[in-house]
Amino acid sequence: MNKKMTKADIVEKVASGTGLTKLETEAIIEGFLTTVIDSLRNGYGIEIRGFGSYKVKKKNARTARNPRTGEKVFVESHYVPVFKFSKDFKAVVNKGMKELEGE
Repeated sequence: MNKKMTKADIVEKVASGTGLTKLETEAIIEGFLTTVIDSLRNGYGIEIRGFGSYKVKKKNARTARNPRTGEKVFVESHYVPVFKFSKDFKAVVNKGMKELEGE
């Protein structure tokens, strides 16, 4: 299953479900995304109960290998954003996918 929703699809779905205009909905979604990015950039984690949590994780420096050439490459330490889904979220998705498969 390889279906995808774009941000425009999300805006349309939220707008039709809330009665807000697409323009208002897009501003809210953009505001949410900007807040998440800014919070993580400033070292804050975010927890949305029933959905999941965002945080930043530090990856240590290491020696890696270029898969194309086999050459060893040094990768400096860096930070990456991570998202962990809540148990409730996982359960709802699992149930929905099983229903789609007809289990």
